[in-house]
Amino acid sequence: MSSTAIELVRPAVVSPETAPARILPVPWRDPHSVSSQELAVHIRHLEKACLENPDSADLKTCLGMAYAMDFSVYKSMDILEAAVSQDQSHFFAQFKLAELYYRLRALPRAEQETLKAIRLAQSGWELGMGRKQLQEIRRLIREGTQKPEWNKSLKAPALIFVILAVTLSLAVLLAR
Repeated sequence: MSSTAIELVRPAVVSPETAPARILPVPWRDPHSVSSQELAVHIRHLEKACLENPDSADLKTCLGMAYAMDFSVYKSMDILEAAVSQDQSHFFAQFKLAELYYRLRALPRAEQETLKAIRLAQSGWELGMGRKQLQEIRRLIREGTQKPEWNKSLKAPALIFVILAVTLSLAVLLAR
């Protein structure tokens, strides 16, 4: 990380409303313990910090994670993609984007993004996280746990269904 990286820790005495922009609360350490009201406060704080520091991929990554916790998938995806495009060497931005695709079960895309994150890893810990995620993605692909891709037209089956329904209706009417 650069020397201008923003410290992402929560001091014990600083609340999200009074925290300076450089000290951010990190509610995702245990996502189940954060209420929706508290998460909304964190999101507002992170949005403000992103406006004040538009060049910070760290802040955008944190905001993307907070949006994901709030089930705002499209906002999360947009902000994480912006963080990745802003700093293409940012491991966590790439890793969290890959994790978002993994959680959405877009497994082929999650695998591609995770491989990019693994290439960006600069420590054993980052490499281990990336490999573990890649292993889980590949396991799910092997087991068939993914959304099916609809690449065939449904015109023919729909047309056959309509013809059958009309034929059966006429047969019932004529049988009376």
